[in-house]
Amino acid sequence: MRAQDVQHRWYVVDADGQVLGRMASEIASVLRGKHKPTFTPHVDDGDFVVVVNAAKVTLTGRKLENKVYYRHSGYPGGIKSITAGRLLELHPERVIESAVRGMLPKGPLGRRMARKLKVYGGPEHPHAAQRPESMEIRG
Repeated sequence: MRAQDVQHRWYVVDADGQVLGRMASEIASVLRGKHKPTFTPHVDDGDFVVVVNAAKVTLTGRKLENKVYYRHSGYPGGIKSITAGRLLELHPERVIESAVRGMLPKGPLGRRMARKLKVYGGPEHPHAAQRPESMEIRG
């Protein structure tokens, strides 16, 4: 499979009531292209995924209070932390992006795959022109 032979399709996923990790692993698989018979590890032959209703995703256990996301400004003492519950209130799309990005390959290929993920907190998305198909998440 060559990179110029790849045809990317578009899928839309409704995150309402979905468990974060189970949904993210299926999305990462589609972004990588593992669902296709032409899967090649060194070629970005995955499809685009649009996630809507990101604010309604579910976390199991006590992850809303106990799971912590960290980021660093690059300056001494510049570490910041936020709990999953607070991040879900402020920026629900970042929770899903972070979960999926952690399941993709590291390096330039993984970053290119991560760019094909579009996440929106509400039910609306601006990708109707691509005619995305509905993707069912098992679980």
